[in-house]
Amino acid sequence: MNNRIRELRSQSNMTQEQLAEFVGVSRQSIIAIENQRYNPSLELAYKISKVFCKSIEEVFIFDGEAE
Repeated sequence: MNNRIRELRSQSNMTQEQLAEFVGVSRQSIIAIENQRYNPSLELAYKISKVFCKSIEEVFIFDGEAE
């Protein structure tokens, strides 16, 4: 699953550490999600999308293949 987290963080002048604090995870988790090494839970995806005032679909792009 692709995502726009890095792009949205940049637009918001937000660090990985700040995003991690907002959603209650480690900076390493944000790095893994941004680099597509980890797919977040639905709850975490929701929290991340709300930080950026976007829908989940606007932040996370499902590529159509099973992972």
